[in-house]
Order: sequence, then C-alpha cells, then structure tokens
Amino acid sequence: MSDGTALRSIAFAGGGFMGSAMVQGLLARGTLQPEQIAVYELLPERRQQLAERYGVRATASAAEAVTGADLVVLAVKPQDFPALAAELRPLLGSRQPVLSIMAGVTLTALRERLGTELVARAMPNTPGAIGEGFTGWTCPPGMRERHGAAIAAVLDALGKHAYFADEKYLDMVTAVSGSGPGYIMMMIEALIDAAVLIGLRRDIAREMVLQTVAGAARYAQITGEHPAVLRDAVTSPGGTTAAGLQRLEEAGVRAALMSAVVAAWERSRALGG
Repeated sequence: MSDGTALRSIAFAGGGFMGSAMVQGLLARGTLQPEQIAVYELLPERRQQLAERYGVRATASAAEAVTGADLVVLAVKPQDFPALAAELRPLLGSRQPVLSIMAGVTLTALRERLGTELVARAMPNTPGAIGEGFTGWTCPPGMRERHGAAIAAVLDALGKHAYFADEKYLDMVTAVSGSGPGYIMMMIEALIDAAVLIGLRRDIAREMVLQTVAGAARYAQITGEHPAVLRDAVTSPGGTTAAGLQRLEEAGVRAALMSAVVAAWERSRALGG
C-alpha cells in the first residue's frame, strides 16, 4: 500500500473468532468487498466456513494470502506466532504494514521476528464480533502517520477504538476492556441465578438481566453522567436499591473488581515479558 492511499486489500493470518469477526465487520460496513479479503487458515473446515459464509478467499498458502495485500493482520494465538513469523518473514514487502491482535506479543517481538519496522498492535474484545467492541491500539508515530487511516478503517469494523502512543497502555486496555467482558458475564450469570433463587423463571430472568445491563450501559453513554450520579438517581433513602448496594459493599464487590483488573494487568505485563 503506497502512503496516503485507501485500504484496497487485506490479508488475515488466522480465521478464528476475532479474525472472522473482523472479516464480518469489514463486509457489513462496506469497507471492503469479499474479493478484497484473503484469509490464511490451516484448518480445512474453517477455510470452508469462511469461504461459504463470507465469500472471501480462504487459503492454506501464506504466500497466496499475504503477497500484495495492503495490510496484513495477525490473528493467531500468541503461541503460534513464532512458526507464523518464520513463514511470513520472507513474504512481507518492505512497505507492507502488519497489524497484530495477539495478546502479549510486543512491538519489539513483532519487529524482530518479522524483520520489518512497519508493525502495529491492537487489543480488541469479544463484543467486537457484533460491532460493539472497544479496541486499544498502538504503533510508532511514523507508522501511524503513514498507515493509521488504514488501521483505523479496520478497527472501525469492531466498534470504538483509541490510539495510545505508549505501548505500556495496551496492558491496561487488556485488563479492562479485553478481560472486561469476562467480569461482566460473571455478574450477569450471578444476577440471573439470584433472580431464579427468588422465584423468577430462568428464561424471564435472563431476558430481564441482559436488558437491564445493556440498558444501564447505554443510559450512561447517552446521558454522559458519572456512574455515581446515575446510581444515586435510583437509590432512594431506605429503599430496595440502598439495601442491595449495602450488601455489595459489605461483600467487597467494588474492591474485588478493582483487584481483578490489577491482577489481569499484572498478568498481561508478565506475558509480554
């Protein structure tokens, strides 16, 4: 891709959950057409699914997928990166940018193993599969100047995103938004179980809890109010919400959530060396 041009083609190395989500988002938004997307995937059944569902070019050849692509996205598991890097290194062009969504694989590791300076990192989360995710990303300033627009166009397919000049912030993004859906799902599960415990049918409980969580988050987004203000608005003196919040504070839920984020952040830093 020459500097300043629009994204015309993209190659994915890995067609798993997030790779497929990005393909789906790019097609749904009309950013690219199926013939402009290639996916390098070793599993035959996954190649067949990608080709049939999205009409993209799914191949078992790294060279066929990567050669000439405007942007190469690495969407494999971190433990598979060394073998992939050895395969891609002789194929990448001198002006071909690479975007990694692998957790814990640093820019330094990407540069050293791929033999190119044109590398960027992104940390998406699972809601990106429906275009409602959040992605933090980083790359050197020069890389952003030349290829930032193309990277942003790809990340737009997953939802909202933010650029961080310092790579250290990606460990923080991982701990909050990357791991965050796991924390939220545990709370959703607990609320559903509690609703069943007090007598609600599970199907009704599930619908109620999911809508309550989704609606509360959207309400906070639309109003722009601090969560504490919105919490106070539903907490009447001596009321039901006040009683429930007291139990949550007694159980240390707030402190536990903060501790979970810190633990995930420390683990992300350790994985990145």
